[in-house]
Amino acid sequence: MISFLAALLPVAIYIFVVYKLDSFSLISVKGLLTLVFLGMLAALACFGLFTWTGSFLPEGTSDYIDPIVEEGVKAISLFWMARRKKMVFFIDSVICGAAIGGGFSILENLFYLLFGESLGFGTVLFRGLEVALIHMGCSAILAVVLMMAVRLANLVKTGQKVQKGHTLMTCLLFITSPALHVFHNSFHTNPLIQFVVVFGVMALLLVWIYQYDCDMIHQWLDTGLDTQINLLVSIREGQLGDTATGKFLVSVKENFPPVVFFDVICYVQLYIELSVAAKSRFMMRETGMDMPLDEASKELYLSQYEEFKTIEKRMGKSAKMTISPVVRMTPADRKSLDDLLRDCRSLSSV
Repeated sequence: MISFLAALLPVAIYIFVVYKLDSFSLISVKGLLTLVFLGMLAALACFGLFTWTGSFLPEGTSDYIDPIVEEGVKAISLFWMARRKKMVFFIDSVICGAAIGGGFSILENLFYLLFGESLGFGTVLFRGLEVALIHMGCSAILAVVLMMAVRLANLVKTGQKVQKGHTLMTCLLFITSPALHVFHNSFHTNPLIQFVVVFGVMALLLVWIYQYDCDMIHQWLDTGLDTQINLLVSIREGQLGDTATGKFLVSVKENFPPVVFFDVICYVQLYIELSVAAKSRFMMRETGMDMPLDEASKELYLSQYEEFKTIEKRMGKSAKMTISPVVRMTPADRKSLDDLLRDCRSLSSV
């Protein structure tokens, strides 16, 4: 019993620590437990696969093949989440990846205790720390990579410039995750020394990625928010020519009948108002000021969103494509807006 606790305790500690880093409240407890369960399913799938392949694969190849397969199986759920824009920031990607990796390591540690050789308490504890860290760390890196890949794909889709450095970093990290796992499985040494090395490498990698993502989030929040507020002021004052974006809207005015162009301006205004509200609420959560929405604000945001969707259908695809450089719903924008609407609807059901 003590050995089982020693093997499972590190995973619980890691998941708890990573979850407490979520100052934005991006992942619910229910969502976290679901991800842990998906990680356990991935471990079960790998256990069955390795049991089957072990009968014909050459001896000694498992240290190189198994880690790649494990990361690939864990990546299935993470890829789905990235495609569905469930992970759009560094912190929620790390939490999702770590939770799936934690669930995977829970079953792997149990299998090791049930079918492996008897080990002492200290060895089990440090092996549990190390195995949990390698699975959670590699999965966290992979989750961030998939999130970044979707972000870059969105830039390409909307016709925006993609920096070569961002593409290079994404590709480098994509290779790093399975490479670290292979390196870990190929070199066996004292569990304590191995834990220290793995912890140091993972910590440096995640800090580096965190700094990179912070720059992108600040650009999204600060620069994007300032631009949107300036455009909103110019629309309300009827001075579109005062901003670069406003000048673009004026330049396409003759492409549409007056009624359609009026819809375009209303559509852009509603988009900005909702985007500013969503980003402002996101920033409040970051500072720990997660104030509940009052009934008036809730009704306002829901009515604005309903009008926004109504105008979107009425405008047609041609108008939407024309103003796509202005109304760019990035994964981060969609996530923050979905969170705002979820808060509004949860209040309405109380």
